[in-house]
Formats: sequence, structure tokens, C-alpha cells
Amino acid sequence: MPERFVSEAIKPVTATYDTARMAAGEPGLPREFAWRGRTFVVRAVLRTWRETGKCHHGSPERYVRKHWYEITTNTRETMKIYFERQPRDTKRVERWWLFSIHGPE
Repeated sequence: MPERFVSEAIKPVTATYDTARMAAGEPGLPREFAWRGRTFVVRAVLRTWRETGKCHHGSPERYVRKHWYEITTNTRETMKIYFERQPRDTKRVERWWLFSIHGPE
């Protein structure tokens, strides 16, 4: 089955964040999250990476914009999710997003 593009917000389940990642300055990856009325459990993290961007104020520094995670879930699906550090729309509260899914429907 091909990878399906989703690009929808997910809601982390409270008190399931990986605090070890938070201690390292990264967002706490939720061990469970809700999407479209279903709860998914993160079984394994396959890989992680960061997306960086230039400073918006002219400095030559680069900043982390998104933290990406490729995960497997309790439904045997592989998902790519990301945490957006600075949402483009300041009124938006969603910071965790499901980018794509690969696997069983």
C-alpha cells in the first residue's frame, strides 16, 4: 500500500509525553495520540530528524522549525508525525501534525 498524505492535526494524550526527550531540549513525543476519533499508541520510533530554517530577523543563524518522527503504531501502520515549534499562524494552537500514513487502513 502506498504512503498516504494526510496533513491533519493530532491531539496528544495528556501525561503520555516522553520526558527524556524534553530533558534534551526536544518536544516530548506523545506515546499516545488521537486522530479522527481514534487513539493510536506509538510502538516504536523508526527515525527522527529536524527541519531548520533561517532566522526571520536577518541573523545568519539557523533555527529548528520542525521535529519529525517516523513511528509505528498499535495498528501496524507507519506514520510520519511532526511537532511545529513556531506555528505560522499565531492563533493556531495545534503543534503536533500527522503528515502521512503507510500500511493497513
